[in-house]
Amino acid sequence: MSDTESTVETITEATKDAADSANAAIKSASDSATAAIKQTATQAGARFGQAVEEARAGVAALREDATERTAAAKDKVTAVAGEWTEVAKDKGVELATQGKAKASEGIAYVGKAIDDSASVIDEKLGVQYGDYARSAARSLKDTASQLDEKSFEDLGADVTAFVRKSPATALGIAAVAGFFVARLFRGSGNQDA
Repeated sequence: MSDTESTVETITEATKDAADSANAAIKSASDSATAAIKQTATQAGARFGQAVEEARAGVAALREDATERTAAAKDKVTAVAGEWTEVAKDKGVELATQGKAKASEGIAYVGKAIDDSASVIDEKLGVQYGDYARSAARSLKDTASQLDEKSFEDLGADVTAFVRKSPATALGIAAVAGFFVARLFRGSGNQDA
């Protein structure tokens, strides 16, 4: 073999060894890169899974907080509604008591006015009609005092008994009272205009 052939062979072997070394380095780098990518992907997957679990825990905590706040708000609304109901009930009783007192005063006033005019009725129409007026005045005064003495429960029972005993009379009284209330409101509406 000649020197040239020997040099070519040496270069060929060196090239082959360099190629083998390069291939081995490439394979090693590829294996390292693949391992690094797998490790990074595993870490990213673990972090993503952890983030998902944290998000689920956060949602559960928010749901629990919302449930607690809703229950607290409901309890507060119930308490306030109970207080308002009591206030309204107390105010209703107060207004009903005032109404009963005013009705009693009105009946007594009408009775006194009739009693005061009985002497004029005696002179104009006769003693018999004056006695009717005095009797009516006494009845109105008695009714006023009975109204003052009775409780709302007693009044309700009396009204129920009267309606059951005389439904036609009760209906007539309600119609007349409705007529007068309508006239009263219509009259006050005309004065405002």
